[in-house]
Amino acid sequence: MEAAISVVTAELVSRFISFLKNKYQSSLNHAESEEKVVERLQHLLTRVSIVVEEADGRYITNSGMLLQLKMLSEAMYKGYRVLDTLRYKTLQDSACFDKVSVNDSSSSSLYLAIPFKRSRTYREKDDKAMCLESDGAMESLETIVAHMAEFVVLLGGCERMSRRLYDVYLYNNSYMFGRHAEKQRLLTFLLEHNIPPGDHALEVLPIIGGVGVGKKTLVAHVCGNERVRSRFSSILHLNGDNLMTILDHGRTMFGMMLVVIEFASDVDDDDWKRFHSFLIRVSRGSKIIIISKLTRLARFGSVQPIFQSVLSYDELRYLFKTLAFGSVDPIEHPRLVQIADGFAKELHTMQGALVATNMYADVLRRNLDVQFWRCILDRGIRYVKRNISIYGVHPSTLLEQGHPVDITDFALHPLSMRRYTINASIKEESPSVTLGELLADPSVRPNEDFILISWESRIPPRNTFARFVTSHAEDTSEGSALHPGRKRRGAPI
Repeated sequence: MEAAISVVTAELVSRFISFLKNKYQSSLNHAESEEKVVERLQHLLTRVSIVVEEADGRYITNSGMLLQLKMLSEAMYKGYRVLDTLRYKTLQDSACFDKVSVNDSSSSSLYLAIPFKRSRTYREKDDKAMCLESDGAMESLETIVAHMAEFVVLLGGCERMSRRLYDVYLYNNSYMFGRHAEKQRLLTFLLEHNIPPGDHALEVLPIIGGVGVGKKTLVAHVCGNERVRSRFSSILHLNGDNLMTILDHGRTMFGMMLVVIEFASDVDDDDWKRFHSFLIRVSRGSKIIIISKLTRLARFGSVQPIFQSVLSYDELRYLFKTLAFGSVDPIEHPRLVQIADGFAKELHTMQGALVATNMYADVLRRNLDVQFWRCILDRGIRYVKRNISIYGVHPSTLLEQGHPVDITDFALHPLSMRRYTINASIKEESPSVTLGELLADPSVRPNEDFILISWESRIPPRNTFARFVTSHAEDTSEGSALHPGRKRRGAPI
């Protein structure tokens, strides 16, 4: 009997060791397979990014090429997201700690590591989904690269733009981002030499898009082009509310002009006709760009409008990660890459999140610390939740409409913030604090009302985004008007 038990035991041990060997070999093969996928994906992305950057430095007028350029850039941004996911998947699987929940209302939870182990079923399901997505991204890139030869040949026939050293500096630091097709369309419109016959009506291009999607930045970037500046004798920027004041300056206007008009509200058709007729008389061959969030202003266009939408999640994620890490290689900070994904998801819920994207990235780039990034993300999420709970509306919408928002979670003190405008109610000598300073050290908060500098743009038109901060007591009456008696979720403002 003992001999039989010994034989059975030896057989079981042998099978178990064999099972472990096979399992180990399988994991090694899987790891090698994933490594090859990462390497292949990186190679494809390098090829595509080279072509996209080269295309961005050429004058492209062919509509088919612009469509292909858009497809190239979209596949590239998606590919970079999948590449990051694959790179840090091994870290996620081997880590003995779960990602700390940023939704916890207690900021102290951000400094606690929570033991976590995914179930085998969940892990296999997650791996399968990741495999399908990586295969899809790879297939998309391989298809695009396979059909890229003709595009590259045609691209070689497009005239190269001359870049100043400042432009190259900005491009390499990723401060000018995306909008490849839109930039080319705007350039083509401005550089075309066709003057309409007959009554010599001016060409008008409307650029329509939501608040904060980068309409003015796009125009400022294209207006900085050397050929554009040499084509027009002057570039005139007007506010739609004061459109008719230009009639008083006819004697000082001459040559072929580019007129850029920003409309916050609609304009009367008769006023537009008077303005348009005036420009025809004083400046034949001039062109007009309309910038607005109002779709109905597209009726004044002589060409197809440019409808500028918000960035896709993959584009926004790529931009945020590039800005937040700056010159530092994200591969050196895998934990921060995971947190950056959390920021990107939150930012994408905001329509036109470019200002907030730059604002957060500017703060995070100064301190590449895991605890600091988690803490800022947690405070940002609680800031949104608090305002939605009080007003029933996202804080970005409140600010756009001129209402105050609660920034207690940023300042760690009961404060309200609203849009900063120059008026009698705001003292010019009010102290100012940057958002980065306030988040890093809330004690820098002045005791009196102050101006909060959210972000200062480093590229044209170099806007400064400032807010006016007061105590809650001063905003009680306005807050009551928004939600009298009690909180109202989803109430219209």
